[in-house]
Amino acid sequence: MIELAGIIILGILAQWVAWKFKIPAILPLILIGLLVGPIAAEFFSDDGQKWIEPIWNGEKGLFPRNGLYYFVSLAISIILFEGGLTLRKSEIANVGPVITKLITLGSAVTFVISAILAHYIFDLGWEISMLFSALIIVTGPTVISPILRNVPLKKDVATVLKWEGILIDPIGALVAVLVFEFISVGGGSGFTKTALMEFGKIILFGTTFGFTFAHALIFIINKKLVPHYLLNVVSLSAVLLVFVLSDLFAHESGLLAVVVMGMVMANSKLNSFDELLYFKESLSILLISILFILLAANMNIDELLLVFNWKALLLFSCVVLVIRPLAVFLSTYKSTLKLNEKLFISWVGPRGIVAAGIASLFGTKLMQQGVQGAEYITPLVFMIVLGTVLLNATTARIFAKIVGVFLKNSDAIVIVGASKASRVIAGYLLKNNRRVVLLDQNKEYVNKAKSEGIEAFNIDIYNDSLEGNIELNDVGYLIAMTGSDVVNDYAVHQLSDIYGEHGAFRLASSVEVRTKEVENNDILFTQKDDYINLNESARDFPQINEVQITSVEDYTTKLQKINDELKSIPLFIKSGDTIDTIPRKPINKVSENDVIVYLGKKLEI
Repeated sequence: MIELAGIIILGILAQWVAWKFKIPAILPLILIGLLVGPIAAEFFSDDGQKWIEPIWNGEKGLFPRNGLYYFVSLAISIILFEGGLTLRKSEIANVGPVITKLITLGSAVTFVISAILAHYIFDLGWEISMLFSALIIVTGPTVISPILRNVPLKKDVATVLKWEGILIDPIGALVAVLVFEFISVGGGSGFTKTALMEFGKIILFGTTFGFTFAHALIFIINKKLVPHYLLNVVSLSAVLLVFVLSDLFAHESGLLAVVVMGMVMANSKLNSFDELLYFKESLSILLISILFILLAANMNIDELLLVFNWKALLLFSCVVLVIRPLAVFLSTYKSTLKLNEKLFISWVGPRGIVAAGIASLFGTKLMQQGVQGAEYITPLVFMIVLGTVLLNATTARIFAKIVGVFLKNSDAIVIVGASKASRVIAGYLLKNNRRVVLLDQNKEYVNKAKSEGIEAFNIDIYNDSLEGNIELNDVGYLIAMTGSDVVNDYAVHQLSDIYGEHGAFRLASSVEVRTKEVENNDILFTQKDDYINLNESARDFPQINEVQITSVEDYTTKLQKINDELKSIPLFIKSGDTIDTIPRKPINKVSENDVIVYLGKKLEI
C-alpha cells in the first residue's frame, strides 16, 4: 500500500516540477523511477532491494507475473485514445502533405537506418535491431506539448510537430508489433507470410472496432441514453472494451482501435465533447505519472550499464544529428516550409510514453523467451527517450532563436466571444494580415464564424486545457468581448499572462458605461460602449470603416464625431501595417496615412 501511494504522490510531484520549470514531465518521472528502483537497490539498500518493486519477486512487488504488462497495455490505450481526441482535420489544411510524409517516409527512413546502426554499433541481431528502430520512430504528444507551450512558433510549425507526435504513436507501435511478431514466429518458410497476415489483421480489426464503437458511443451520448454523471466513466469503459475486444480478434490491434475511435469522435458532432476531453486529459496525466515511475523502477542496474558506454553515445548522436534531420528533409522536400523551419523540426524529436512502454513490455517478453540481445531493448530505448527529452527540453527555445523560427513578435489576436460584432472585427483584422482566433461556448456563433472563414473554436475559457487544444503560441493580444462582464473580467485577469503579452482588453460593462467610473481604463477595448451597444451597431451596420487623420487636432475632432454618433464605435488606430487600440490618453503625434478604424454607420467626416 505504501509503495502504491508513494508512486502516485511522487508522480504528481514530478508533474508539478515539470509545470514549474516548463519541461516535459517524462524527464523527472523517469529520474524518480530510476532513483527508487535500480539506483536505490545498488547504492541505498543493504539487501539490494528496490524501494519500489513493480513486479513480485517472491518477497515484495506491486504486480504478479504479467500484471504489469496488462496494466501498462490498458493505460497506454487510454493515453492513445486521449491523443486521438485531439486530432481535428481542420488543423492540417496547410500542412497535411508534410505530416503524411513524416509519418510514412520519415518513419521508414528512421526505421531502416536506425536498425542498421544498432546492428553494427552494438552487434545486435537484425530482429532486435529492427525492434529497437521501430520503437524510436515514436515521438509522442506527452513530450511535444510542453515544448510547444514553451517556444512561441508559427502555427504551421507547431501543428506539424503536434500532429506528427500524435499520429506517429500508433504507427511506431504497429511497426514494433509487426517486428515482434517476426521474432515470435521465429523465421522459417512461413515467416513473412505469417507476419504480414498478423499485420493485416491488426489493420482490419483495429480500424473496424475503432470506427464502429466510436459511432456507437457518439449515438449513445447525443441521444442521452446515459445520465450526465455517468458520461465519463461510460466512455472510459467503452475505450477499454474496444481495446480488449480488438486485441482478442487480433493481438495488439487494440492500440490502433483506440486511436481510430478517438479520431472519429474528435471530428464528429458530439455533445459534451470538451468535458470528455478534459476528463481523459486528467486521467492521462495520472496514468503517465504512474507508468513512467513503474517502467523506470522496473529496470535493473545491469541493464543501465549496458548502455553506459561510447557505443550508446555514438548511436544517440546518429539518431539526433543524422537520422532525424534526414527523415525531416526528405519528408518536407518541395513543401511550403522554409529551411529554418525544417531545421527546427529536425532538432525537435523527443521520444515519449509509447516508446518506453512498449519497449519495456516487449523487452521483458523476449528476455523470458530467451531471445539473444533482448536485454538491450529497454535500456537502449530509455536512453534515447531520456536523452532526446533532456536535449530538446533544454535547447529547443535557444535553437529556435538561432535558426530564426522563434516568434519575436507575437501579434496574433484571441477574441473571447464570437458574436456578430466579434466576427465583423475579426474579418477586418484578417484582411489586414493578422491572425485572429475566436473562442466561444456558443456553437452557433462558432459555426457562423467558420462559415465566414474565421478560425474559431467551441471552447470554455474556464477549461485549464485550453492551450493544449489549439496552437496559440503566436498570440500576443487578448480581447474579451462576451455578453458576460464576469467572463470578460476573468479572461483579462486569468489569461493575460498566457495570451496577452502585448495587451489584454475587455468591453466596458453596462455599469461602467452608465457611471463612467472605471478602476483601470487601460484594459477597456471600448470606453463608451458595452456589449449591447457594440452588437446593435454590428447588427444594423455590419461594416468596418476607415477615416484618414492628418494631425492631432484632426484626430481629436474626428474621434469625437464618431463617439457622438450612436451607431458608430471607434476601435483602432491604423498606421501602416500596425493596428493598435484607441489610446486612452490624448496623442501627441500623427503619422502620414494614419486612419481611425470604427465599426458601424459610415460617417461623412
